[in-house]
Amino acid sequence: MPSRRSLWARILSFVAAGSVCGVLVAGLFLPATAMAGAAVSNSIGMFDRLPDDLSLNAPPAASRVLASDGSVIASFYAENRAPVTLDKMSPFIRDGIVAIEDARFYQHGGIDATGILRALVATAQGGRQGASTITQQYVNNMIIESLVAQGKGDDVKLGSAKTVGDKLREMKLAIALEKTYSKDQILQGYLNVVYFGNGAYGIDAAAHEYFNVPAGGLTLPEAAALAGVVNSPVYYDPLTQPDHVVSRRNEVLDKMLQQGKISAADHDAAVKAPIGLNVHPVSQGCAGAASAPYFCDYVQRLILNDPAFGADEAARKKLLDLGGLTIRTTLDPALQKVAQEQVDASMSATDPLQRGASLVSVQPGTGKVLTMAQNTVYKPAAAPGNYMGNFALPERDAQGQPLDGAGGFQIGSTMKPFVFAEWLRSGRSMATVLDGAVRVYKAGYPWQNSCGHTTGSYDPAVPGQTPLPNDDPNHYVKMSVLQGLYQSINTITFQSAARLDFCNIQKMATAAGVVNGHTNQPYDLSSIASLIGTQDVAPLTMADAYATFAAHGVHCDPVALESVTGPHGKTYPVPGANCQQAIDPDVAAGVTYALKNVLTKGSGYNIPVSKDADIFAKTGTTDGNTMTWTIGATSGIATASWFGSYQGIGPRWVNQDITINGKYYVGVDGADIAGGQWGRLMDAAAKQYPGTRFPAPPASMVG
Repeated sequence: MPSRRSLWARILSFVAAGSVCGVLVAGLFLPATAMAGAAVSNSIGMFDRLPDDLSLNAPPAASRVLASDGSVIASFYAENRAPVTLDKMSPFIRDGIVAIEDARFYQHGGIDATGILRALVATAQGGRQGASTITQQYVNNMIIESLVAQGKGDDVKLGSAKTVGDKLREMKLAIALEKTYSKDQILQGYLNVVYFGNGAYGIDAAAHEYFNVPAGGLTLPEAAALAGVVNSPVYYDPLTQPDHVVSRRNEVLDKMLQQGKISAADHDAAVKAPIGLNVHPVSQGCAGAASAPYFCDYVQRLILNDPAFGADEAARKKLLDLGGLTIRTTLDPALQKVAQEQVDASMSATDPLQRGASLVSVQPGTGKVLTMAQNTVYKPAAAPGNYMGNFALPERDAQGQPLDGAGGFQIGSTMKPFVFAEWLRSGRSMATVLDGAVRVYKAGYPWQNSCGHTTGSYDPAVPGQTPLPNDDPNHYVKMSVLQGLYQSINTITFQSAARLDFCNIQKMATAAGVVNGHTNQPYDLSSIASLIGTQDVAPLTMADAYATFAAHGVHCDPVALESVTGPHGKTYPVPGANCQQAIDPDVAAGVTYALKNVLTKGSGYNIPVSKDADIFAKTGTTDGNTMTWTIGATSGIATASWFGSYQGIGPRWVNQDITINGKYYVGVDGADIAGGQWGRLMDAAAKQYPGTRFPAPPASMVG
């Protein structure tokens, strides 16, 4: 039994609230000039002066990164939300939410006078009953989302923190909303903005998270359960409070039956149904990528580095997390799956040896990045195999912005084709015979470099130096420049370079796009050791450079973005491939002609790849077999494959006298693990990217 004081307090509260309600009702239905009394007129004047300019801009929405076939790679969001139109929502959720939250939704004008009076009576009697219409709830949610989008989340007022003025403004905004938008538009907006718990904002995100279906696929019991959650996402949490959810769901079903939205048979069947959760929580960002997390990170950096998406990185991050962007990329998901399987098979991320494996592919003539896979785990936690750096990328882009790349690795003999290309460009024949027995280059040797200075020696007379070595003792003989390339003979490469201008060798590599993976500067040929690949270059850079040969000398910048659009059709500019004829087509034809021999009788003869295709490659291995490569292409696809140490160099990381996946290696060669994963990927790509036959080089170049 309530005390006399508390009873009077309730009565006074009821009278005060009733006065407000009366003013609102009068304001809705009667012109101010017909109202008597200065107090009422002043109240109406106050109400009229409240702002009614609620912006119905789309609420913060998730940005999605899509593969070339439209499949989702990853989502970025501050709030997990994917707005959908009303016709894409199950009719059960539309009817269920109205039935439980606002049965008179299609009759009232934004605020429900009957509901307010009912709530006031319940309050005066010591009870509690909600009075907010769906329109008012939508207004409240939009105010919150607007503040969040502006970075003013601390200004959000909830429940008892709201003043009478706040509540009156929300009511007026609801009235104004009803005069501007249709009921279906308001219901659609509400269902896209309301919170369903566990990070799911809007009905589509909730349907996917709790039942693994789109909003349109919700069954009656599923829709009724979600309709019940919005009242209190914590109390009715499907993950932690399933009994509460079932009870609330059945209450929703009862309301739907009472209001004629469902039949008694449907009602009874739905009440008996289990909750049937099929939980698929969405992890945001690249750590939650369905595939290709390192490619996802590459795409993220492209957005964060580009002024087209905001004035600074903070603004671009905000757009990515809140702007509902659709980011279509070049990634081929089927081929990416093969690439990932190959690098994982080369070495498990948790293998105690802790070596790295990488595959990255581009399309010659377009620059489109088709695959980007590595064998580590994209997680920041310190654990064996966890690594956030991208093996495929340089440290920074051409403008000096970070790319989260590892910065590349020593490229070994995969540098030799650029020396060979300059040999051909200078008018020399690949049939020219040079002396592979020349191994000593004394200090002060007159290397030609018209744009710099090249030093270095292989002189046994100098303490610590040895004669220039080949990989085996059987090739210190005279042979053609062609044979020297496909059998990867160091002494022939040096004899070629001794007759060339190092400046022009560097220009040839630069024309193909080869740059240092740490500095983005042209490949440094100030030391003669660089002729055999002592500089670090990123695998993506090398794949793109070999794609230049495959595209008849046309170089294209790598591109990963096809298009970026906002939720209202706004388009953003994306970088183009900037394709240009960078190398003489005849020179490119000479290089591809020569490198085809690598796979038939050269250093890569044992690589498991179909020899039926018109395909070329070059292997590369550095000192200690620490870094190993196979890079090659058809005219349809170019791929760089790398296997080696990503955690340092030195005795611990030498790949000699080592057992990997049960196989013993005296020394891991470029044709071994790197070659194996390269060949299997290229065979898998052959049907989709068949390419055409390479043109023959001029007879004078071959002869």
